[in-house]
Amino acid sequence: MKLLMLNYEFPPIGGGGGQAHRSLLKEFAGRRDLAVDVLTSAPKPGFSTESFGDNIRIHKVGIRKGHLHFWRRSEVLAWLLKARSHHRRLVCETAYDLAHAFFAFPTGWLCYRTAGRLPYVISLRGSDVPGGNARLQWDYKLLGPLVFKPIWQQASALVACSEGLRQRALRFLPSAQIDVVPNGVDLDRFAPAEELSGGPRPLRLITVGRLSATKRLPVLIEMVESLREEGCDVQLTIVGGGALENELRGRISAEGFRGMVTMTGRQDADRMPEIYRRHDLYISASAQEGMSNAMLEAMASGLPIVTTRCEGVDELIADNGLVVDEASPRTLAEALAGLVEDRQKLRAMSIAARKRAERFTWRSVAERYLDLYKRIVRHRGGNR
Repeated sequence: MKLLMLNYEFPPIGGGGGQAHRSLLKEFAGRRDLAVDVLTSAPKPGFSTESFGDNIRIHKVGIRKGHLHFWRRSEVLAWLLKARSHHRRLVCETAYDLAHAFFAFPTGWLCYRTAGRLPYVISLRGSDVPGGNARLQWDYKLLGPLVFKPIWQQASALVACSEGLRQRALRFLPSAQIDVVPNGVDLDRFAPAEELSGGPRPLRLITVGRLSATKRLPVLIEMVESLREEGCDVQLTIVGGGALENELRGRISAEGFRGMVTMTGRQDADRMPEIYRRHDLYISASAQEGMSNAMLEAMASGLPIVTTRCEGVDELIADNGLVVDEASPRTLAEALAGLVEDRQKLRAMSIAARKRAERFTWRSVAERYLDLYKRIVRHRGGNR
């Protein structure tokens, strides 16, 4: 099978969608029954091609990227216009069986333009589904009826990464048929730390992700302040970069949160397993997720999860954490307060977190996508 994959962000650019795509490619690499071309972006102008295993080539269309983890509208448009000719060339040069786009827009628009000759699958990731992302409300209103709906309707398959995201997508297009294929996690790379002996120490909290308004990080900072005022010994580490990084650093410094809250900036992927292992619990106040890669990595590392309710958590959280319905510092602090002193309960949640993470492997994700590809190709062949 010859497959063309498209993603407007790919590490080091972007966040969870690019990381998930790379993890899927690792499972596809070396398969003799699959040849893959990937069309994606690069942070500097120019065009380049590199190998990702014997059967995978990555074609990078570069633009002047102001920030690796934040896309301006002008940058999205610049990539789309530059990628269009490369996409057309690849489709003309190679007899692909199928295209697979990560994100319905902007990437899916390229697939839509060649739908007459090449069927396509869209992986819905979160920001490409109209919903609660405040920064994108005008984009949803302007592009939703005229652009998003035709792209979705022409696709041979739509795939959401969680049931919650599927439900949001159905509110936008009730007639859509949408499969769910969750994210996975590398269970070898992310593993629990050995138990530490010694006296009492702070409960070390961590949150990981792009620093955007959707993550509601000020809520977490105020939560830590509330817990400390109540005598709870906690520390919070914020890992990630993004548009709000300077603003958050200024607030932590100005309001005297140093020692209670630490910002590391974005960290190399190779460092993340050890960073998770240095913490006790993963905390999130995110307003919107598809399915959080960071939560899965934390769970595989043996970290319980305390989170506000958002898409994707129903599949991830059971006896391995707590979900609060109100996204306020007070409700999160109340949920955590009972765990600060009860380390036995925290340990039980840690064991449950690892066990639950073991249900989510990238190998199973890859097999589900391959089955989907084969069904579409067979159906297309039968209709010729």
